[in-house]
Amino acid sequence: MLSLTSLGGAGTVTGSKHLLSAGRTRILVDCGLFQGLKALREKNWSALPVPAKSIRAVVLTHAHLDHSGYLPRLVKEGFRGDIYMSAATAAVAELILLDSAKIQEKEAADANRHGYSRHKPALPLYTVADAERAIALFRPVDFHEKVDLHGGAQLVLRRAGHILGASIVEIIWHGQRIVFSGDLGRYGDAVMRDPESVEDADYVVVESSYGDRTHNGDSAEDELADIIGRTTARGGSIIIPTFAVGRAQAILYHLWKLKQQGRLGITPVYLDSPMAIDATALMQRHRDDHRLTQEECDGACHIATYVRNVEDSKALMVNPLPKVILAGSGMATSGRVLYHLTTYGPDRRNTIVLSGFQAAGTRGRSLTEGAKEVKIHGQWVPIAAEVKNLVMLSAHADASEIVRWLAGFRRPPRRTFIVHGEPHAADALRVRIKDRLGWECAIPQMLERYAL
Repeated sequence: MLSLTSLGGAGTVTGSKHLLSAGRTRILVDCGLFQGLKALREKNWSALPVPAKSIRAVVLTHAHLDHSGYLPRLVKEGFRGDIYMSAATAAVAELILLDSAKIQEKEAADANRHGYSRHKPALPLYTVADAERAIALFRPVDFHEKVDLHGGAQLVLRRAGHILGASIVEIIWHGQRIVFSGDLGRYGDAVMRDPESVEDADYVVVESSYGDRTHNGDSAEDELADIIGRTTARGGSIIIPTFAVGRAQAILYHLWKLKQQGRLGITPVYLDSPMAIDATALMQRHRDDHRLTQEECDGACHIATYVRNVEDSKALMVNPLPKVILAGSGMATSGRVLYHLTTYGPDRRNTIVLSGFQAAGTRGRSLTEGAKEVKIHGQWVPIAAEVKNLVMLSAHADASEIVRWLAGFRRPPRRTFIVHGEPHAADALRVRIKDRLGWECAIPQMLERYAL
């Protein structure tokens, strides 16, 4: 009997883990970290409901932390199977997991040094060595190639847009065809390709990050030009908390376009994120995964001054000249952007530009909701800077685009499972799918098991 159980990404936008089981064989689709609310983050420290060593294979839809970031912990707990993904996802996930592990180690060390953890001693969720062991299990596969997994299961990947290497996952097992959307990208995106259509499925597992809204048609370049012009005119700088993979490259592309049009002026741009710098270089190596020409790719990759070392990052904080700084992380949960928020956030001349979905419990979400102070490294930081959220920069399909993708199936699946969304977004998408397509949908709860 084939079954589906969500171990994460159910009732929330983070921690995606969807378990397919048949007899004693288990395959996990995505293996993400919970992020945001403390109650969710604490789940990262709990053992999985099934032993890690009982999972035979993991399939990644893409490399973002909320889909891949638990892999080193899974290995730490005993997983020794294969991890399948596209080639570009393998390259990006290697960067992300090593960076995440370094952050885990640094945050634990800082907590011990400054005594702001209730744990004595504070420990990292996983280490760089754990991440390296996970990376050694990567098995890159080509798009559209049928690959044998375990227990007779077969895998096919299709492009999902969203970020470099992102995949729609199709698993054929025990005569059933189960399709996981992963995170769907946008149609007509400036950088990424459109999500590929899938014609047939018995079951569909679809994300709902933006299941309750549609993106407006505003121009990202016009908005950025306006923000940069207004902010620099008052002597301020623009701080952009940036997702290192996908969003950073899209913003660099739009800034390059503004420079080509003469709308950026002499405002310098800094990319203060070693991981985003490395991910930007991957755009050159995986040209088939995005729509930029060689000229556009070169232009986007060279519009910014790259800031790799900590000393140069600190120098930006004492540089009084107006500038644009892109720094991770995208929801302001960690990384160098926290130091820039501490420096630039209290000054009303500056602007903080968020660039897409901000999960509940993150500093990014607090900022979008108008917080006048945020807690950073144990201290409350006042926020007087202007805050803007350019949702048109989101890499996620909106509700209409999700339904457009679902409409590509030739027949309704037996059941559609709505995951990876906050409860109101998932339910809004359920209603939209029923109204537009006539399909009945289920919204799985954590650990709820469905027989397929």
